[in-house]
Amino acid sequence: MYSESDLESAVAAGVISAQQAAALRTHVAGSRSTPAVDEEHFRLLTGFNDIFVGIAAVILLVAVAWIGNAIPPNLGFDGPSPWSGAAVALTAWGLAEFFTRRRRMALPSIILLLAFVGGVIAAAGFSLTLMIGEAALRDNNVLTGSVVAASGAIGAAAAWLHWRRFMVPITVAAGAAALVGLGFGMLQMLLGRTQGLSDIMLGFGLMLGVGVFLFAMWWDASDPRRETRRSDVAFWLHLLAAPLIVHPVFSLLGLTEGSATVLEATVVLLVYVLLGLTALAIDRRALLVSALAYVLYALNSLFRTYGSVELSVALTALVIGSALLLLSAFWHSARRGVVQPLPEGLRSKLPVVERVATA
Repeated sequence: MYSESDLESAVAAGVISAQQAAALRTHVAGSRSTPAVDEEHFRLLTGFNDIFVGIAAVILLVAVAWIGNAIPPNLGFDGPSPWSGAAVALTAWGLAEFFTRRRRMALPSIILLLAFVGGVIAAAGFSLTLMIGEAALRDNNVLTGSVVAASGAIGAAAAWLHWRRFMVPITVAAGAAALVGLGFGMLQMLLGRTQGLSDIMLGFGLMLGVGVFLFAMWWDASDPRRETRRSDVAFWLHLLAAPLIVHPVFSLLGLTEGSATVLEATVVLLVYVLLGLTALAIDRRALLVSALAYVLYALNSLFRTYGSVELSVALTALVIGSALLLLSAFWHSARRGVVQPLPEGLRSKLPVVERVATA
């Protein structure tokens, strides 16, 4: 199976022409009875060997982390060691030189990127904790926030270096996630023990989520036909932005407090419809998937309220499952109905609804 990135690489290498690549995309789209742009492709597997190498890489990285953890100094009694994260990061970079840069394997590249950035953040966080002292960090939001902020900044720099070397699409999202951690750390450092900190954090998380979403839309707008690696970058950014937007919205609505009234459940369903319209307009399903758990909970509460206690879970699954399958089956038609009434200036920044075989 060939991805859009493979076609892009083949065109750049002169193996096939841009017209031939466009014709191939149109042929595949026609054989599937749906425009290729609506398929929301991203490269995860190139074959079973990806799974095989991915499993082997995870086993090796766990072993390296375990061995590194045995090297002092450690946090607390037998706690984590900074050498554990550093060893994982170095090993992941070394493996990426072969499996990512030379073999271009999809799943191992994702695993190695996450291991590298995670290892750098862990090494930075554990090192700073050792320097400051665990006792000083206890019940000290300012110092804890500073450690989180510094670790996030170092992780973002590591992601940038990885992107410059390997250009794995998920790297941009990993760097953005590190910057989100930097933002949360700085806010905690500035506010300390301010009353209502949790609600402020939720609101700030929503702002960061909207920022990541707009950044993802910038990448999407640069590739409205979904034919290059930029579309893959946007996919992972949307996947990061979705929970950052959805969780604060539903938490501020009170849905995470253990119960949902009829009014709250109705508001949740209306918000989900709004998210669905947004997902159709931008042709990304991440928002719908991220909000799914909240909607299931809200519908379940509604069915319980109206007496269907025994079948509440089954009825909830039936309604949501049927709705999502219908939406998937008629995604393109529904998307056309949402996008066409929009102003031309806004439509031009969205993924195209119809695509023809052009260079």
